[in-house]
Amino acid sequence: MTTPVKRLPRRMPGWAKVVAALVLVLVVFFAGLRLSVIPGLKDLFGTETHDRSGPALLKSIQDISRYDAASGNFQVVVDLEKDAKLLPDAIRGTRTLYVGAGTVDAYVDLGKIGENDVKVNGDRTSATLRLPHARLGKPALDPDRSYAVSKQRGLFDRLGDLFSDNPNGEQAVQKLAVRHIGDAAKESELTARAESNTTGMLEGLLRSLGFEEVRVTYGS
Repeated sequence: MTTPVKRLPRRMPGWAKVVAALVLVLVVFFAGLRLSVIPGLKDLFGTETHDRSGPALLKSIQDISRYDAASGNFQVVVDLEKDAKLLPDAIRGTRTLYVGAGTVDAYVDLGKIGENDVKVNGDRTSATLRLPHARLGKPALDPDRSYAVSKQRGLFDRLGDLFSDNPNGEQAVQKLAVRHIGDAAKESELTARAESNTTGMLEGLLRSLGFEEVRVTYGS
């Protein structure tokens, strides 16, 4: 009677153990570096920034005939939260609290004034001008005064950022801040202030040229 010989499980080669251990150490190392759980690593392996950008190229030149008559400074606090439908926030989801500061200019386009919009009497003592209504420019976000107050990310989002800097991480809140600043400018009296300032500028200019009566109106 013969006894069957049991085959012993194959042992992992030595080189495979070394590679697996090295990979594990690297994963733990980069995870600690990204999540800041190992003190001193960021100072030891800090990065240096070098600006190697090329010279700026002039693509086009456009004449501007508008008079920037007023500028408004705005600040908005954006609270943007993105959740997964079937997962808790601790697993998957982000929430960013962002302070956005920017400016919006209000201007009058003097280039749209036609010949029939300017009337001067014979002895050049009275002038009547009809200008287009003031309009709002595009909101400009100020990066020096805008910043993220806090960022909360779920486990999956943190793991996804371990080996990625995610340069577009704040793009969503920045766009939302610009939109809110634009909406606030529309509800403000910025265009009315621009028309008032434009009227004052033209009255002072024409009176310095000898006009005694200056009348400025606005239309579409």
